[in-house]
Amino acid sequence: MNAHVMTRRLASTAVFLLTATLAAAQPDAADPRVGLRPGWQDAGVAASNMELVGHAPKPEGFFNPDDVGDFSMMNSDMAFRGNTLFLGNFHGLQVYDISDPTNPTLRATLPCPGGQNDVSIYGDLLFMSVEETRGRLDCGAQGVAEPVSAERFRGVRIFDVSDVEHPRQVAAVQTCRGSHTHTLVPDPDDPSHVYVYVSGTSQVRPAEELAGCSDLLPEEDPNTARFRIEVIEVPLDHPERAAVVNTPRFLLGLTAPPEHGETTEDIASSLGLEPATPDEAAAARARDAFVVTIDGADYVMSDAMVPQALAYSMEMRGVSGTPTAQDSTALRGLLQEYVTMMAGHPDGGEDRPGPDQCHDITVYPEIGLAAGACSGYGILLDISDPADPRRIAQAADENFAYWHSATFSNDGTKVLFTDEWGGGMAPRCRETDRPEWGADALFTIEDRQLVFQGYYKLPAPQTELENCVAHNGSLIPIPGRDVMVQGWYQGGVSVFDFTDPANPVEIAFFDRGPMDPERMAMGGHWAAYWYNGHIYTSEIGRGLDVFRLTPSEHLSADEIAAAEAVRLDVFNPQHQTRITP
Repeated sequence: MNAHVMTRRLASTAVFLLTATLAAAQPDAADPRVGLRPGWQDAGVAASNMELVGHAPKPEGFFNPDDVGDFSMMNSDMAFRGNTLFLGNFHGLQVYDISDPTNPTLRATLPCPGGQNDVSIYGDLLFMSVEETRGRLDCGAQGVAEPVSAERFRGVRIFDVSDVEHPRQVAAVQTCRGSHTHTLVPDPDDPSHVYVYVSGTSQVRPAEELAGCSDLLPEEDPNTARFRIEVIEVPLDHPERAAVVNTPRFLLGLTAPPEHGETTEDIASSLGLEPATPDEAAAARARDAFVVTIDGADYVMSDAMVPQALAYSMEMRGVSGTPTAQDSTALRGLLQEYVTMMAGHPDGGEDRPGPDQCHDITVYPEIGLAAGACSGYGILLDISDPADPRRIAQAADENFAYWHSATFSNDGTKVLFTDEWGGGMAPRCRETDRPEWGADALFTIEDRQLVFQGYYKLPAPQTELENCVAHNGSLIPIPGRDVMVQGWYQGGVSVFDFTDPANPVEIAFFDRGPMDPERMAMGGHWAAYWYNGHIYTSEIGRGLDVFRLTPSEHLSADEIAAAEAVRLDVFNPQHQTRITP
């Protein structure tokens, strides 16, 4: 999900909180994905060159039967070890036995709210990202009411999963902005420990809660918690001693890049904003209504939307109870910050600093490189010293709103970055959306520089009822080809060939109809990963899906068999290893 999580989630979540019926787009009816029947468990399905072979519904306690799009119980990212799949959820952890991929079986759950709860696995240690202010050291579900509290946890949890049915927290490393995502990085010269790169995208916590945290600009405080990541060192024999050992500020020196931002209409629609004349805006301010300015024009939030926006902003700030005047003041600031950010800066800005956080970092230790998706830039990093990653190249693109994640080709000569335009919570695959927006950008790596080649976007238009944008995926080890599977939220799953990065081609897909026939209910495929012969996907609202590829004119039976023959002991999506079929 997107950066500056508090503000982006606040407004983006409003998209699917709106209860009014949204008009569906009228796309090309030739694609079987168009016009699928909506439904939570009985949606229409379209598939080509791949088939669903296994499914496990979300377990009790990990979904809200009264709101299947409940933000606080969404499935998130996955990690794999042997025949065990670890699935994160905003409410905690699910553990599945996948020894029979056609029948994934739930082995354990661990309620532990705190945000995405993205997971990685290394030996018997499971790592979990926690960013939201409701996160607690004890994994409690009651949240933290106080703005400053010793009970709050935001950072990386470490669990001992030697007994996978009884995960045991052995360490909890606090960080200034929490951990939206994280990346495991082994030290090739010292197998006794592993590093964790922490990407935090939320607000900086107060120094009263965690000493040393500063939200100032670098010229005001050279030790600011912005423009950096944290590097945690974990002694494998003593994980309880895990600690932050470096805070590389490799984002310093970048200026704000050109970016397209949201359309004014989409911003207003997502927040229930109505245009107002200067006199109407003045009258609204006089009665303490919620007024924001977009591109010089005033908009007023509808009365129906205010209670939902207040409740959500309070939740994200860790505040409970009846809204107060202080809560209203906080919401006003967040709203204006959000719309200003989402409107974008098409001309860039040499007088404004660039991004101050990374969303996700993918490492490829065998080639000594990492790719950081860092809000307004794609970053190429030298990780020859894994404790001290250094920026060696960067790329900006005015067609990108938010650089989200990255995947290298197996030979390390190409890298793909995703644009999570709209935060993953809005419809960005409509027939009216430009194909460059919310897409993948493909680069070659030449002399350790990023050279743009082309875009890939899901070719089937989706409706106004389906959150859809490029999201998480992985390579499929087809010999001699660059083939990737990727989740597109309610756009489904797409498999495509980017061997020619200037002309990527879709070769397989799976899609369901919208979660809800009348409103935007958060759902769809968060991630799609190839692991030991099958594609596993975390479906945000429906559970765990398992697919297999079928032969076609795009992919032969022999190629599929060669990919299925590749076996891994462990797979963490943000840590690539060279695969030799």
